[in-house]
Amino acid sequence: MRMLHTMLRVGDLDQSIAFYTEVLGMQLLRRKDYPTGRFTLAFVGYGPESEQTVLELTHNWDTSSYDLGNAYGHIALGVHDIRSACAAISGKGGRVVREPGPMKHGSTVIAFVEDPDGYKVELIEISTLAAA
Repeated sequence: MRMLHTMLRVGDLDQSIAFYTEVLGMQLLRRKDYPTGRFTLAFVGYGPESEQTVLELTHNWDTSSYDLGNAYGHIALGVHDIRSACAAISGKGGRVVREPGPMKHGSTVIAFVEDPDGYKVELIEISTLAAA
């Protein structure tokens, strides 16, 4: 078995695709409308679905926003230079909600950004994972 995708429900699909592709550098892998079900699926990621775990962005046509709840945590992305990554994300209009620094009770360097729907995305500086 392997992880295939994680699904997020989004209120504005075009805005979400722009965030994940233009701000976080993913590729739009595929997008399909399902008119009889009144929803659209878009898959984004850093490589082909046959090789990488991806995100499925689900837009229900009649729903413009969701309550995120308190059970969901975050998506995590590994980066080589967390400060440069945060600067690039901010420069493209992304929102850094926790500046880079060591995690509480540890030495792994992390930061958090937020997507247009309020989902958290954790950035982890890869070089600090060995120290965790």
